[in-house]
Amino acid sequence: MFIEPAETQVRVLTAEQTARLDSALNAIAADPADVKAHATASALRDYDHDGVRVIFYATALGSILIVTYVEAD
Repeated sequence: MFIEPAETQVRVLTAEQTARLDSALNAIAADPADVKAHATASALRDYDHDGVRVIFYATALGSILIVTYVEAD
């Protein structure tokens, strides 16, 4: 699930950036707890790989990921 500003950021990605974001989201979904904690907010996770950065948090059971920020080079 994307919330603002991530929702707006996703809308302006190119097809290539979107493909890399999809791969990143699949990697995150496989094991969200394995992603490093965000530097300033311990409830958030910060995934940064292959020019894609995703900041998110997982629900209590880890079954839903809430994406708060997306960046793709």
